[in-house]
Amino acid sequence: MDWENWKEIAINNKIVLILGTLIGAFIVSMILRKILDRMIHSVAPKLHLDPTKFKFMKNSTTFIVFTLAIIFIFYNIPFLHNLGTAMFAGAGILAAIIGFASQKAFSNIVSGLFILSFKPFKVGDTIEAASNQRGVVEDITLRHTVIRNYENRRIIIPNSIISEESIINSSIVDQRIKKHMAFGISYDSSIDKAMAIIKDEVLKHPLFLDGRTEQEIQEGSEAVQVIVVGLSDFSVDLRANVWAANTDDSFTMNCDLLKSIKERFDREGIEIPFPYRTVVFKKDIP
Repeated sequence: MDWENWKEIAINNKIVLILGTLIGAFIVSMILRKILDRMIHSVAPKLHLDPTKFKFMKNSTTFIVFTLAIIFIFYNIPFLHNLGTAMFAGAGILAAIIGFASQKAFSNIVSGLFILSFKPFKVGDTIEAASNQRGVVEDITLRHTVIRNYENRRIIIPNSIISEESIINSSIVDQRIKKHMAFGISYDSSIDKAMAIIKDEVLKHPLFLDGRTEQEIQEGSEAVQVIVVGLSDFSVDLRANVWAANTDDSFTMNCDLLKSIKERFDREGIEIPFPYRTVVFKKDIP
């Protein structure tokens, strides 16, 4: 067998090695993702485990497997191995350019690991970022965090950005929400009557949650607290502290109570004022 045939066989073997490694990496990646996906949907809920770590591992699987596959290919093919060694040894400027260009990518990966470790939020939490992006955390990948907002749209925020922002987490530790509902009544209306109507409507709502502690109940504290918080130019300002089990219930209850309390005010003679303006017309003096 002459040199040309040996050369052709060697090239074919290298092609087979490359294709086989890449196909194997694809198959291994798919299998691992299927296993982790099953653990997310089946095992985690039964064992009451946080699915965030499994989702992060699932999203990292493809990147890790293909990175190892490429390293394997470079290591086992002499030409690519020597080329890679030469590039790393002699291309300092190129390495600096690539390093600078990938700085953000590595920053996002490190920030994702910090989010996973310190858990300022996890998958399923309702959060609000400093950029006024509000919704439920749907996924945390190597690069970004996915938030599903209340319009069912997905907000994609890089991990390096969201890890540096102040986060309002409505699900961490305690999911209960104390909603402050504000009402303004006229100075001619009865404050006590308005307060009684607000309390009655809140207590009747099916989503209302008694947020009192055992000590507050023993001390006779009211389940719904309505207080006067201000005397404005046109109104007496009342505020009701209303508890709900979570953010969604709080929003629904707030909308319902605004309607029912307004209707009760109308029926029972409690006026919600609006600004008055006095307009003076001056006649032209001849």
